[in-house]
Amino acid sequence: MELSNNRHADKSQPPVVHEGEGDLDLAAVRAFFAVTEDRYFSEAAARLGISQQAISKRIARLESDLGMRLLSRSRTGAELTEDGKAFLPHARALVNAADQALAMLRGRRRPLRIDVLDTRTAAIDLVQGFYEAVGRKADIEIISSEGLRSARGTLARGTVDAAFCRISGTVEDLTCLPAYLEPVHLLVSRDHPLAGRRQVETALLAGSTVWMPGNAAGSEWAEYHCHLGAAFDIRIDTSGPDFGYERFVTEVGAGRQMSLVGERSRLPWHPDTVQIPLVDPVPVYPWSLLHHPQNRHPTLRLLTRHITGGHQPFDPRRQWLPDPDHALFTTDPERR
Repeated sequence: MELSNNRHADKSQPPVVHEGEGDLDLAAVRAFFAVTEDRYFSEAAARLGISQQAISKRIARLESDLGMRLLSRSRTGAELTEDGKAFLPHARALVNAADQALAMLRGRRRPLRIDVLDTRTAAIDLVQGFYEAVGRKADIEIISSEGLRSARGTLARGTVDAAFCRISGTVEDLTCLPAYLEPVHLLVSRDHPLAGRRQVETALLAGSTVWMPGNAAGSEWAEYHCHLGAAFDIRIDTSGPDFGYERFVTEVGAGRQMSLVGERSRLPWHPDTVQIPLVDPVPVYPWSLLHHPQNRHPTLRLLTRHITGGHQPFDPRRQWLPDPDHALFTTDPERR
């Protein structure tokens, strides 16, 4: 609702603001309405939980915006002027509408919607760990998507509350917290020359080819493996359709391919595959928690607190990250 100074207008109608003038400050309207109910500025201020000086400033600003005096003070309290009487029903309607909107939103219960990219990735473990930490009392909904490519839009629109993904490029207007550095493992067949090792030095993969059919073009995980391949002279083969995890482990188990997987990837069990940690350094995949800063879902605060509290920072002495990921994972999240 917008108003302007028009002293010759019908007092039963709200004045109309001219183009270019500002909107009414709801806090100032609420202050005016409180004074009309309590009559004294001091009592209205106490009800609103602000100082008497603050409520006086709000009403002064409202009167200035409207170009008219709404209240006059006396020993018996504040009295409405004629303009104040004309404005009062509209002020009451504004305050009531705002209160009803807030009550509706606060009473609207829905689960916290969390995008985990895929339910077989480490992100699902992060969510499950949070769920267990709060005593299984969090009402959450798991969503899988296309990672950062879709999360930018769903978080901005509010169709998703939080998303776990690797950050690639800028994420303007979104809050990003480092969540988890997942060690990368080598996946080979039991007949592979490296299959008998308890761990494999990453440098030993130089000159070899790893098969990554799920590395979709333009995805943040495909970009990560491009950085990894360039750093350790590993060829990343993305050929062939992605027929799913079962087909993937079958191909590796048959000895036709070797691949890289996350330590917490929930792969189907296969009798002919071996998963071996990479070391010296340990390549780690950077999972971040992304959310919109204006999202006020109460469970989101609990989730961000849990993730921040459990995050272990990047250790460049024994771990490897692509250069673009260093800044986020070496900065204290409490200072971000």
